Amino acid sequence: MCGYPKMVVRPPGPKARKLVRRDEASISSSYVRYYPLAIESGKDCVVKDLDGNEYIDFNSGLACLNVGHNHPKVVDAIKNQCDKFLHYSNTDFYYREVVNLAEKMFTITPGRFEKRAYFGNSGAEALEAAAKLSKWHTRRHQFIAFIGGFHGRTLGTLSLTGSKPVQRRHFFPMLPGVTHVPYPYCYRCPFKLSHPDCDYWCVNFIDEQVLRKYVPPEEIAGIVFEPIQGEGGYVVPPPKYFQRLKRLADKYGLLLIDDEVQSGIGRTGRWFAIEHWKVKPDVVCAAKALASGLPLGATVSRARLMDWEGGSHASTFGGNPLACVAALAVIDVIKEERLLENAEKQGNHIMKWLQNLKEEREIVGDVRGKGLMIGIEIVEDKETKKPGADKANKVMLRCWRRGIALIACGVSTLRIIPPLTITRELADAGLEIVEDAIKEVEREG
Repeated sequence: MCGYPKMVVRPPGPKARKLVRRDEASISSSYVRYYPLAIESGKDCVVKDLDGNEYIDFNSGLACLNVGHNHPKVVDAIKNQCDKFLHYSNTDFYYREVVNLAEKMFTITPGRFEKRAYFGNSGAEALEAAAKLSKWHTRRHQFIAFIGGFHGRTLGTLSLTGSKPVQRRHFFPMLPGVTHVPYPYCYRCPFKLSHPDCDYWCVNFIDEQVLRKYVPPEEIAGIVFEPIQGEGGYVVPPPKYFQRLKRLADKYGLLLIDDEVQSGIGRTGRWFAIEHWKVKPDVVCAAKALASGLPLGATVSRARLMDWEGGSHASTFGGNPLACVAALAVIDVIKEERLLENAEKQGNHIMKWLQNLKEEREIVGDVRGKGLMIGIEIVEDKETKKPGADKANKVMLRCWRRGIALIACGVSTLRIIPPLTITRELADAGLEIVEDAIKEVEREG
């Protein structure tokens, strides 16, 4: 027995409820909390709430804590930097920490070509920078993005996002010139076709129906994509999709802009998820786990692309030294502790467990993922594939009350995204609870 989870009071306990009441009176109503989990502390793959309950973290703080909560080497790096200086604006002056991080990022991002980096404070800022950079370099002002994609909520990135209507409602007009096309969601193919008989019509559609008929390709700067859609439902494209998309981009001279905010920094068993398809994007965006949850976004591009003039884009806090040293430590920890290998090993084990569960349970419609980025799509029944949003929510809440912190995405997909440090024993303890919750919800109908 691994000893976790440890539940001492039915959540939410009295301290959590008190905090929720204070939060509701003071914090923006635009935030959506999945359930009233009120965090007191975290250690590796376990989080403790204000009432003393300890949860196995299958959520990693929204995929931000790939090396676990409070990894000693990350904490030490931050503490040491605190004794030196906290801030001095890298956009106006120089310091080593940001250059050290840029050089290290070049070694782990796809492609051995010359690169340059821009640092901001979040995933949305990384995508904003990528969009502006693409416009600057190409002198083109349109983009192709994907239905189901999530790239941020700032007005610029929201223009690229196509995940949920609530994220876009009442915010029009946004950045003009973004055309959304269907993502290769094979379980729910928008064209009602089946792979491989479809012959990747989802790529041919972009060429034949979009670029040849109503969006001039010579006016498109690039294609913005997630290698695995995150908020859209942990959707994994079929094997040759990105090679086909790359050929299409090359045909028309379009940049490939890779959003790895959720899927990067080792999450899928590779430094960046696009590596599974052996495609080298022109621009890669990272954030979330890069600095172990500290505010940091990175936009890394081919050096020839990052040719914009001084003052055309900047950020006062981007490349903050505390965040940079944390990111340097994160990269070192992933290498030293062989966490890419562990993500693949434990991910394969979890996938096998869940595939077996899928065969047994009527409400588990699909299981998909790579490494430790895994989705369980809950349905009403396998024949109709009707999304089981209420059932997914019930499973999520039962898991939380029993000590598993996990959340949903898409319409009815549960995501399994523990820290890359997860052990087999801890993973199994969590999976047993997830499985029991699914069985119970299915029996209740």
